[in-house]
Amino acid sequence: MVRPLLIIDAANVVGSVPDGWWRDRQGAAERLRDRLAAQADGDTDIVMVVEGKAKGIKSIPGVPVHDASGSGDDAIVELVRRHPDRQVIVVTADRGLRDRVTALGAQVRGPSSIRPIS
Repeated sequence: MVRPLLIIDAANVVGSVPDGWWRDRQGAAERLRDRLAAQADGDTDIVMVVEGKAKGIKSIPGVPVHDASGSGDDAIVELVRRHPDRQVIVVTADRGLRDRVTALGAQVRGPSSIRPIS
């Protein structure tokens, strides 16, 4: 059985809560990565896509981090394209990205699906 792939649009998820993330984008992405690892159920593969000033954080067991070479949205679309025969779920609230990945067969969930309400 092939495990589902959960692709996290880190910039969009981090940016969905006005908690001062803009002062430390790498730190905010690291906190998201750590939350994802803590919430991982072992039944789903997770990859977190980072871009811009959040790039350069390390992968940890259970949550590989993919540094987008350009647009994070383009990197996410490419990851979806690489897995046409797999259940792929993209976590984002970006409408344009949602349209692009659903056209490729991915499902979409909003940021609150992985983020505890503070």
